[in-house]
Amino acid sequence: MTLISKTLPTTVVGSYPVVAKKGLFALDPLKHAVETAVADQLEAGIDIISDGQVRGDMVQAFTSRLPGIKGQAVVGKVQPPAKPLTVADTRYALSKHAKVKGILTGPSTLAHALKIETPMYRNREELALDLAQALAVEARYLEAAGVTLVQIDEPIFSTGAADLAAGRQAVNAIVSSLRIPTCLHVCGDLASVIDEVLKVNVAILDFEFAVSPGNLEVLSARDLRGRSVGYGCVDSSSSAVESVETIVRRIETGIEVFGARAMLVDPDCGLRMQSRETASGKLKNMVAAAGELRPEYT
Repeated sequence: MTLISKTLPTTVVGSYPVVAKKGLFALDPLKHAVETAVADQLEAGIDIISDGQVRGDMVQAFTSRLPGIKGQAVVGKVQPPAKPLTVADTRYALSKHAKVKGILTGPSTLAHALKIETPMYRNREELALDLAQALAVEARYLEAAGVTLVQIDEPIFSTGAADLAAGRQAVNAIVSSLRIPTCLHVCGDLASVIDEVLKVNVAILDFEFAVSPGNLEVLSARDLRGRSVGYGCVDSSSSAVESVETIVRRIETGIEVFGARAMLVDPDCGLRMQSRETASGKLKNMVAAAGELRPEYT
């Protein structure tokens, strides 16, 4: 699968610090945050950018506008959104850069963040399947807008809280509705869940390796069936900006397991909780590290 004609292409998991515009005349204060997130990614040299995911947390950004959900509660049958949820910001990113990923919070993660207050659903697994159908509509909107790939975030998968067979079925329902490549992002320690996670029908598997280096050993013993790996090599949870040399060493360790041509280079997770200066510094050093290694493997 070729997303971009470059070895070790760089990308982001998604979120970026929110830099809102202040003042009485800021009709859409988060528009400035989107513009800042996109501009900072481009300045850093990221190959496949996001819109920054600045309009709320990863749950509320989707659930607040899905019919059947009120606040944090499911009160009726979950339906697809009446209009696109993330496409406007994604289109802005596409106006500035040709390669943009659309990002969805996964159906199981959403289902576990909500209270079920309707007899419509007996359990979260049933809810996740209807959420998947709603998210599939948004995924098709993103595909029509021109994104390079759609990423589905399922952090719940590594916690042991979700039914992974049902979660896989829900993710696959989204994937099967698309023609463009898809990516599954799961953060955390994969040791107890990797066999189920690998059954998801995505083209790219995105995991964290900076904070969870044990994931390298876990993945090295598995057959990825020719799929690409989103290789988290920057610690998203730390405010320290790793040196280029540190990131180079982490990427080299990944190359020994996966090979350079199978890897996309990105942070472990979103950078929303860091300062703008920290997030920008991490991205710039990550791009520099990939650039330092690229000639050796091209």
